[in-house]
Amino acid sequence: MENNPNSSQNNIDQKKLQNFMQVMLSDLGSAYSAVLVYIGDKLGLYKAMKDAGRSITSQELADMTGTSERNIREWLANQAAGGYVMYNAETQMYWLPKENAMALADENSLVYSIGAFQGTMSYFKDASKITEAFRTGRGLSWGEHDPDLFIGTERFFKPGYKANLVSSWIPSLDNGRIEEKLKNEKTVVADIGCGHGVSTIIMAKAYPKSKFIGFDNHPASIERARELAKEEGLSGDQISFEISSATDYPLYSNANKQYDLIAFFDCLHDLGDPVGAASHALKSLTQDGTVMFVEPFAKDRVEDNFNPLGRLFYAASAMACVPGSMACNGPALGAQAGETKIREVVMAGGFKQFRRATQTPFNIVYEARP
Repeated sequence: MENNPNSSQNNIDQKKLQNFMQVMLSDLGSAYSAVLVYIGDKLGLYKAMKDAGRSITSQELADMTGTSERNIREWLANQAAGGYVMYNAETQMYWLPKENAMALADENSLVYSIGAFQGTMSYFKDASKITEAFRTGRGLSWGEHDPDLFIGTERFFKPGYKANLVSSWIPSLDNGRIEEKLKNEKTVVADIGCGHGVSTIIMAKAYPKSKFIGFDNHPASIERARELAKEEGLSGDQISFEISSATDYPLYSNANKQYDLIAFFDCLHDLGDPVGAASHALKSLTQDGTVMFVEPFAKDRVEDNFNPLGRLFYAASAMACVPGSMACNGPALGAQAGETKIREVVMAGGFKQFRRATQTPFNIVYEARP
């Protein structure tokens, strides 16, 4: 057959093609391996390697965890190929470097990241639901996702909140006045869209003189939050959790007191009515109160978010944030809405003052005041 000089095959840049195929190969390896990271967490493989504190064989790891050696051998080879564990070819033994263990096996580490993989598993499980949301535009509410998303979100966000919430985010508000009130007065705080209450609990433990109330419209999350607060030994005088949406949560029950601080942690962009949520926050706030909006780090122009972090956030947004808002006929701001859009939403809710209070590589903290 004669070659057609105008065919698409003849116009292909082979170097570009090979480069892209390498990108896809890397992505496929990462996607497959994400499942194995999830399994490693579920079976306690990383923690066993961390606790061993030395090089071990596949048989030793299998014995430590009560698992099948042949399966563990293949798992270890995958993990070594990806750089998650190290391998000595001469001894045929594996070890988990302490730096890797911080991210994979130490729940108290500020870089503990295993929750992200648990959340990722929910997206695999929910792929048919997400596909239908794409097809119909009817959205997919938070509560319709696999429970791995709820637990994974709790585990993923907790290290970042522990590292920053008390040390820098709250001190950045209102020139430090909010922090002083939390420390020294009976300040009342509402945590909107609290999920499993990780942020609420961190604040309650740090500021025992104040009262913290977490609100979320997902009953299972509120139940989990109450369990976690109990496990932390926090009393009802310090913390409580109630089922309510971002636009109808009540004032504090004692004499219908307004809130001194209202916080939205990584959730404003998810809401069906973010302007309504801002408006309700304004009505529920004391005259000298503050609202803190913690949002994923993002720049205003879509192309300025084309980087590894933006790729991650756009992916999560496409599968959870945008469908969640659309399920409530919302504007679907998305996790990469950017400061300009967040400002527009908050100001449309009636606030007069809005500023970027502080930031980390992963989050931007905005402050709004009447």
